[in-house]
Amino acid sequence: MEETSVRDLPRALGNEDLTRRLAACRPAVFLDYDGVLTPIVSRPEDAAISDGMRTVVRDLASRCPVCVVTGRDRAVVQQLMGVDDLVVAGSHGFDIWTPQRGSVSDDRVARFADLVAAVTERLRTETETIPGALVEPKRASVAVHYRLVDPADRNRIEAIVQTLLTDHHGELKVTPGKMVYELAPAIDWDKGRAVLYLVDVLGLDSADTVPVYLGDDITDEDAFRALRGRGIGILVGRPDDPEMAGRNTAAEFALASVDEVERFLTTLAR
Repeated sequence: MEETSVRDLPRALGNEDLTRRLAACRPAVFLDYDGVLTPIVSRPEDAAISDGMRTVVRDLASRCPVCVVTGRDRAVVQQLMGVDDLVVAGSHGFDIWTPQRGSVSDDRVARFADLVAAVTERLRTETETIPGALVEPKRASVAVHYRLVDPADRNRIEAIVQTLLTDHHGELKVTPGKMVYELAPAIDWDKGRAVLYLVDVLGLDSADTVPVYLGDDITDEDAFRALRGRGIGILVGRPDDPEMAGRNTAAEFALASVDEVERFLTTLAR
């Protein structure tokens, strides 16, 4: 799969090629939450969507299919957005909900509820002496954030995660993100597979529909790769951001910030 340096990505705003491709088909828009609809913040619970962005997303959803695909717990994102009429795929696509059909999640996820609960409890217990460590429980996975942890203590977080992987060998996998480790059942499922699943179950696989995915994190690369050749991937972030340093991406275009995302979605909603 061909990838491009983040520094070499063409901008999505005002791009003639992108405008032409979007004009030729009906877009189906897939949006990450943190870093796309809201800026990255130190505490996950503080990442509330702005009134302006909420309005733009609602306007866009009245014109084309819109889905939120997030690493967050699905119910938490629905509460933070204050929107209950959008398709939301939480926990990196493990927990999918639609307004019309309710849960359409892959059946395998429910079988791992006890594993996720046990791992969540161990993470809480073993990180409670590490200042700044935040454990975020989700329906089908659990995340441990270390953005607020002293750099000298971050190796302790990594050691805890590695021990959990050893103790649950073959049952558990870890996905690193921006100052976070995501622990989930070791099944072949990610944001890319979730997007392809949604394209199928929502009837978005017609020739006149083009999936458009906006994401900022490493976990969004699965979606960019899944849509390469059949959709459009847009990476959100500045190339001079230290967390983007040296990164290659399967996305085709870039937006520099959440503000640019709002401008892009506003144009798309017209």
